[in-house]
Amino acid sequence: MDLQALILTAGAAFAIAALLGPICIPILRRLKFGQSIREEGPQHHQTKAGTPTMGGIMIVLAVLVTTLRFAIHSADVVILMFATLAFGLIGFTDDFIKVVKKRNLGLRAKQKVLLQLIATVILFGALWMTWRSSNPSFAVSIPFTHIVLDFGMFYLLFLLLWLVGFSNAVNLTDGLDGLLSGTAAIVFAAYAFYAYWHTEYNVSLFCAAMVGALIGFLVFNRHPARVFMGDTGSLAIGGALAMVAVLTHSEFGLILFGFVFVVEALSVIIQVFAFQTFGKRVFRMSPIHHHFELVGWSEWEVVIGFWLAAFISAFGALALLSR
Repeated sequence: MDLQALILTAGAAFAIAALLGPICIPILRRLKFGQSIREEGPQHHQTKAGTPTMGGIMIVLAVLVTTLRFAIHSADVVILMFATLAFGLIGFTDDFIKVVKKRNLGLRAKQKVLLQLIATVILFGALWMTWRSSNPSFAVSIPFTHIVLDFGMFYLLFLLLWLVGFSNAVNLTDGLDGLLSGTAAIVFAAYAFYAYWHTEYNVSLFCAAMVGALIGFLVFNRHPARVFMGDTGSLAIGGALAMVAVLTHSEFGLILFGFVFVVEALSVIIQVFAFQTFGKRVFRMSPIHHHFELVGWSEWEVVIGFWLAAFISAFGALALLSR
């Protein structure tokens, strides 16, 4: 496989997502699948109320169709598509309850974790079946050291924490027009090259498909957004990204590749801890992208800043970890 195949795959996914926009957005609007905006958020966000959500369907469809067309059918492809579809369906259910059932919090925390646990157990079983011929040890390397942690069957617990943690970190990043779609496209682009470098060609093609689909979605999601991806898209992206890291054996490397997502999640954890412990807030609002808005940055300035940070961290990680 050459780099031309990656470009062709990304281009095809972009075209599908871009063509789906004029079809899906009117349907979502007709079904009244509009976004509700939380009152405690920045006031200017209230103008976004009613914007069609659940547009992540466009991303998932574009990725699945393109991957099926261009990638060689293998266990890795099945695992990646299942992770994308399973976490996307969890997000879709969450969105559906919020939008149609008018229950603003969507799935209850226990329900969401249970569904994610079921998906993780299935993925663990698929990994065990795939790796058993090579005597799997479920070992995880720590970057820049010679330390290797062999989790054995406890890798299931690690995988659960990894999938739930990163899918929710990615979900927290989806708060501004184009923020997540652009940031995730950059991270998947870096991983496409990383997987290619390590001869994980099917994983590389999947990442290229995700890049194309996200940029195609960005056509409609850039400021001012005509559609939001919702949890349907953000959880699918997070689940897929975590599994890409697993299949390229760069689990802890994902902390560097997806550093922006880590910072977003940490800002929420720090904010909650500080408020519950000391009764004070560290940030004006969390996740941290809202903090920058409230200190005077325009929405577009925040998005561009985060894209730049994502590019530096993702391609910096690519340069450091590909040696």
